[in-house]
Amino acid sequence: MKSVLSLEQIEASYGPIQALFGVSLHVSEGEAVALMGRNGMGKSTTVKTICGMLPAQGDIRFAGNRINGLPSHKIARLGIGLVPEGRRCFSGLSVEENLVAASRKGEWDFAKVTDLFPRLAERRRQQAASLSGGEQQMLAIGRALMTNPRLLVLDEATEGLAPVVRQEIWTAIEALKNQTGVSILIIDKSLKELARIADRAVIVERGKDVWSGPFDALDREVADRHLGV
Repeated sequence: MKSVLSLEQIEASYGPIQALFGVSLHVSEGEAVALMGRNGMGKSTTVKTICGMLPAQGDIRFAGNRINGLPSHKIARLGIGLVPEGRRCFSGLSVEENLVAASRKGEWDFAKVTDLFPRLAERRRQQAASLSGGEQQMLAIGRALMTNPRLLVLDEATEGLAPVVRQEIWTAIEALKNQTGVSILIIDKSLKELARIADRAVIVERGKDVWSGPFDALDREVADRHLGV
């Protein structure tokens, strides 16, 4: 399959403190890849390098083009849609305004996003600040989809949500995987839910990728060694 995103030997630092020590991964067209690891091991830092929020050494390519050094807004326009950790909706704007503000021409529009998340249609006039945490997460996913991305990056998309809402969001992500051509890079801790979606997994530990392979090859021994508390 054709590669959409590839990282080769990525290194990155926060000032004098190095956080990544040669992370490599790739996501192919239409593929879902789980980026996994314990807290503080480099997952969100890897996402920041992909989206241009943190300078990186190494080679980052999207659709064959090197994107190292590009500003975040240009990387987004190339077709990377980020659902950031913590949601970060525009709190003073309505649901509809949040979605329209991010929109680009393509398959995903307000009607299609609200088909995926009907609750957003019900609350289209409400300010984002008045939504529940789960509804804000739906809005963050919808906002990323409105950019009509080739790659959707989901950073802890179900973290801290009630179980019922978590399942609603997992169902929507599964539908995206099965019914659209969008590629997905997803960070999450739930092996059970990721098994429904991910084709492959990459595990990072202390800023290095230490395991990668088909998701169904991620057995208990590997999980206990690299993901256990």
